[in-house]
Amino acid sequence: MPNKRTDSISWDEYFMGVAVLSSMRSKDPNTQVGACIVSQDKKIIGVGYNGFPIGCSDDDLPWDRDGDWYDTKYPYVCHAELNAILNANNPTLLKGATLYVALFPCNECAKAVIQAGIKKVIYLSDKYKDTAGTKASKRMFDTAGVEYKQLESSGKVLTLELKV
Repeated sequence: MPNKRTDSISWDEYFMGVAVLSSMRSKDPNTQVGACIVSQDKKIIGVGYNGFPIGCSDDDLPWDRDGDWYDTKYPYVCHAELNAILNANNPTLLKGATLYVALFPCNECAKAVIQAGIKKVIYLSDKYKDTAGTKASKRMFDTAGVEYKQLESSGKVLTLELKV
């Protein structure tokens, strides 16, 4: 009888792979972020990516990053974390869940993560770590007892092009 494989990916790599794959649905020309929420028993309960709200056309609203705030993407885009929370197939399972996300959550998403009862955040990139928003996120997570850590990957799964 052959021995089982010993080079399979970890659970963290698997769920982060789902988050990265979800990011590929984003229409944002600059930043694609995906998120995957997993229950305590390792079941996917919600996925999301950054994009406009349901019913808001990807063609009618702006994707610009610069200019008058009203004419940029920022007042319209729902972040991946919020979409994953709103898409949860059983919101009661969010309590104690783990969020896998390509980019460390902004302060607005951190509030939603805390309110949903998510207790752990695993992320790939922390490219905005020096901004006030990310510092506020970490402060809130620390205060609320939400653990966060950057994924240390073996490099097996995260070969998909990530644009954050």
